[in-house]
Amino acid sequence: MSDQNDNVWMQRALSLAVKGLGYVSPNPMVGCVIVSKEGDVIGEGYHERYGKAHAEVNAVRSVKDESKLKDATVYVTLEPCSHQGKTPPCAPMLAKLPIERVVVAMKDPNPEVNGGGLDILRENGIQVETGILKNEAEKLNEKWIHALETSMPFVTLKIAQTADGYVAAPNGDSSWISCKESRQMVHRWRSEDDAVMVGRNTALYDNPQLTVRHVEGRQPKRIVLDGPYELPKNLNLFSDSFEEKTIIITHNKKKAEEDVDPMLKMLKSNYFRGQVVVTGIEDGHIDLREAFSRLYKMGIHSVLVEGGQQLSSALMKQNLVDRLQLFIAPKLLGGGSKSLIDLGINRMEDIREFRSYSWQKSGCDMLLTANI
Repeated sequence: MSDQNDNVWMQRALSLAVKGLGYVSPNPMVGCVIVSKEGDVIGEGYHERYGKAHAEVNAVRSVKDESKLKDATVYVTLEPCSHQGKTPPCAPMLAKLPIERVVVAMKDPNPEVNGGGLDILRENGIQVETGILKNEAEKLNEKWIHALETSMPFVTLKIAQTADGYVAAPNGDSSWISCKESRQMVHRWRSEDDAVMVGRNTALYDNPQLTVRHVEGRQPKRIVLDGPYELPKNLNLFSDSFEEKTIIITHNKKKAEEDVDPMLKMLKSNYFRGQVVVTGIEDGHIDLREAFSRLYKMGIHSVLVEGGQQLSSALMKQNLVDRLQLFIAPKLLGGGSKSLIDLGINRMEDIREFRSYSWQKSGCDMLLTANI
């Protein structure tokens, strides 16, 4: 089969994989296509939900005529797993089939796999090829790869500002700077990431829900940074139907213990049903690096931050942002809160440049997407 055909079928596998966006984390998105020796698609599938069957299993199950598997080629966007996880490993399953080739876009960087799946296939006489549309496959799962390699979630900072750089008016009002189309895009991002984060000021003054409403998709975890642990529990994040998805991060261990102690909970008629994470203190505030490390260990591999000036500036200053999504609205305020302040830059030679960036129109707004 020609390289051109390999590209075509791998592209189809990638288009299947992306259907799992927002549903498979902390697993990667994976797609699989099975092509007969005559060049016909006889099976395909993708990883649909975390804990459910992997792409290869779904593809094999979809084959109606098993005789067509003889000398077939399997295209999969990520190396078939060789270890037992929530589901059985895929490489041994494929190795038992009468297939001729397995074409893989990228090796699995997980130390528990990392070539082990390919070795199983080769040891069973199956021809293996790797690297077909590798860059596209890595881009598809860039947040998963980042989390795996750094043990930290991939952090996206969303900011909506006026053309003169303000995120709120002098009276604190910030609704609405961006347009309807931009807000809908943010709801889609929420559905795709594992969690949405805000600081205590945003939680207190905006009382956001941080839910997915304008699009269909998974409801993310909701993280609020409340160092002193003083936010009132009647806010939406602590009292709505998604309360159990809320995570409070604080450095006030004593107060936090009152909400997690089983005996004290029994004495409260309306106790908090979410999670509480206690971190150390850094310059009088939550240790943000420790906070993200703890979130990674909880299975949160991507975080969308919708913070105000203080949280956004702190994250940028501490180099904890991987991607900036900056909406610029065609509006002027002339005063109020700037989007970013005090980044510790005093000279032009120290200015921070983006690794890569792109611009696009979002309704009447402009959206800058920058990798930092």
